[in-house]
Parts: sequence; C-alpha cells; structure tokens
Amino acid sequence: MIYRFRVILDNDVDDDVFRDLEIRETDTLEDLHNIITQSFGFDGTEMASFYLSNIQWDQGEEISLFDLSEDTSARLMNETAINDVVHDKQTRLIYVYDFLSMWTFYVELAEIVEETQGVDYPNLMFVHGQIPDEAPEKIFDTDDDFDDFDEFEDDLDIEDYDGLDFDENWN
Repeated sequence: MIYRFRVILDNDVDDDVFRDLEIRETDTLEDLHNIITQSFGFDGTEMASFYLSNIQWDQGEEISLFDLSEDTSARLMNETAINDVVHDKQTRLIYVYDFLSMWTFYVELAEIVEETQGVDYPNLMFVHGQIPDEAPEKIFDTDDDFDDFDEFEDDLDIEDYDGLDFDENWN
C-alpha cells in the first residue's frame, strides 16, 4: 500500500508551505526523512527526529536519525517501518530537522491507496509555497504573572551581613 502524507511547515509562517508526498508503507522513517528534506530543499546533513503525535499535535515518543543516547536505546528511523508507527488510528507525526534552527513540520497521513504501476516511490505529488530563508521563530504562550517576575527583587542587601538572620557559630 502507498501512504500519502501532507507535510506542513510549522504554522508560525505567514504563508502556507506544504508538500504532498507518496511513499510505500513498508519504507522506513529514514526514507520519509529523505523525501521530506529533498522536497523542502534541505541537504539532509543535519540531525532530525520524528515524534509520534496525537490529534492535538502533542509531541510523543522520539524516533531519531542517529542514536545519541548513552545507553544506545534510542529508536532509530532506519530501523522503523512507516507502517509500524503510522496507520489509520495513528495518523500524525511531528518532524524536526536541524536542532539548531528547529525546522518543525507537521506530517499527517492523508490517504492510503493502492500502488500505481509505473510510478517511482517515494513520489513528490504537490508543492505549495516556498520555504523561508530561516526557520520560523517559535512563539510560546507565556503567563502574564511570570512577565512581571524579577528573581533579584527581594529587597535584601547581600553586603549587609548584620541584617541577615543566621548563627555564624552554628556548629
């Protein structure tokens, strides 16, 4: 079977930027990583990871391009078939490319279809929008009370030892 994915650049950009891809369900996540990087014009040399996701796009288990864990326990893209993590009940992944720039993409299974004779897979079906020169800056929701917090505002003079309440001969 062929999985059709829509891969959408994080919605913090002004214009919609996405790619529609086709890939065999038995291909690996590394194969999916390769077509995503190629379709968005990346060279593919940076670290990347997929994350399982739910309907709210919450980030779940990580599947890495390389194992950087100390105990070599990381789940790897080249060892994970796409249909092991994506199917009709689990349709969403988050893909992060280049952990310094944090290019973030939402990957959603749109359709499962029969393989078409004469089509080479993976296949880039549709391109919409141009990727910006830099990764979109992340905008995080903040608590208004935290904005007024000053960790150094406690009215204590650290040079005034007489005003501190402690017994210097405690032992």
